[in-house]
Amino acid sequence: MSKIKFVHKYEDIIKTENLLEAWKEFLRGKKKKDDVQIFERNLMQNIFSLNADLKTRTYEHSKYEAFNISDPKPRTIHKAKVRDRLLHHAIYRYLYPFFNKTFIADSFSCRLDKGTHGAIKRLDGFYLKVSKNNTKQVWVLKCDVRKFFDSINHEILLNILDSYIEDKEVTELLRKIISSFYKKEVGVGLPLGNLTSQLFVNIYMNIFDQFVKHKLKAKCYIRYSDDFVILSKNKEWLESILPKITDFLSERLKLSLHPNKVSIKTFSSGTDFLGWVNFHNHKVLRTRTKKRMFRNILAKNFKKEVVQSYLGLLSHGNTNKIKNNLLRQIPVSF
Repeated sequence: MSKIKFVHKYEDIIKTENLLEAWKEFLRGKKKKDDVQIFERNLMQNIFSLNADLKTRTYEHSKYEAFNISDPKPRTIHKAKVRDRLLHHAIYRYLYPFFNKTFIADSFSCRLDKGTHGAIKRLDGFYLKVSKNNTKQVWVLKCDVRKFFDSINHEILLNILDSYIEDKEVTELLRKIISSFYKKEVGVGLPLGNLTSQLFVNIYMNIFDQFVKHKLKAKCYIRYSDDFVILSKNKEWLESILPKITDFLSERLKLSLHPNKVSIKTFSSGTDFLGWVNFHNHKVLRTRTKKRMFRNILAKNFKKEVVQSYLGLLSHGNTNKIKNNLLRQIPVSF
C-alpha cells in the first residue's frame, strides 16, 4: 500500500492569512504575557516582516530562553521568541491534520479528543477484553523511553518527514526549526516548549507504534508520549517481545528504555500508568502525584485553572478523601 503524501506547498504555510489565523490560536491564554503584548503592538508589521523573511528564504530561528519547572517533575523548558512560536503554530495548522490521520488510534498524547483520560479509559477496556470480563489473569508489559525529548535524532526525524512531504521547501523549513535546538550533542534533542515538538515526537514514535501493531501483532497496546503498555494473557509472549522492542528502538530510532521503568506484572497487582495505579474496579492516585498536588496548593497556587485541573483529575478515581482535603486547603474567598 502506497504511503499518503502531504501535498500542501510552502506558500500555503507562510501566507499572511495562515499567519493571522495562527496568531489567533497562539494568543489563547497568552494575552497578558509581556512579550506577546509587545509583539501585538505592531502585529501586522511583525507578521508582514515574518512573511517577507519566509518568502525570501532568509528566515532564521532565534535562540531559546531556558527556565526550570518542577511540575510534574524537574524539567527544563526552552521557550522560543514570539515570532518563532507564531511560525510553529502556522506550521502546526497544516501538519497536524495530515499526520494525525497516519497515527494509530491508541496513541493518546497531544492529540485532539485523546489525552490521559482517554488512555486510562482505553486501558480499562483492554483489561476487560483480555480478562474476558475479569475472569482471566492479565499481564502488563510497561515501559518508559529514557530521556525521550532529549534523545530524538534530527536526521531520523527529518528522513521520516521527507518520506511524507512532497514540497522540499517545507522540509527545509522544518529542518531550520528542528536544528535550532540540541540538548548535549548537535543533531539530537527537541525543546519541550515548542508546539511543533509535541507533533514531531508523535511522528517519530509512529514508526514504533506501527511496528508494535503490525509486526509484533500487539492488539492491546497504548502509548502516551514516552510511556507505553501492552496487555496480554500470555506472560511468556510479553517476555519474548521485550528484546525485539528494545532492539527496534535502539536500531531504528536511537532510543533506549529506562532500565528502572520496565516491568511485567499482573494487572491485579496494580498498573502504574499516567498518574494512577489502576486496578480492575478502582484507581488509586499515585503517591508522588498526590504529594505534588498538595505541595502546589500549600505554596498558595490558587489559580482557578490549576485547582479545576486537579479537581478534574481527582474525578476519575476513588479520591473523595483526597478531594475533601484539597478543598479544605483552598480559601473560602476562592
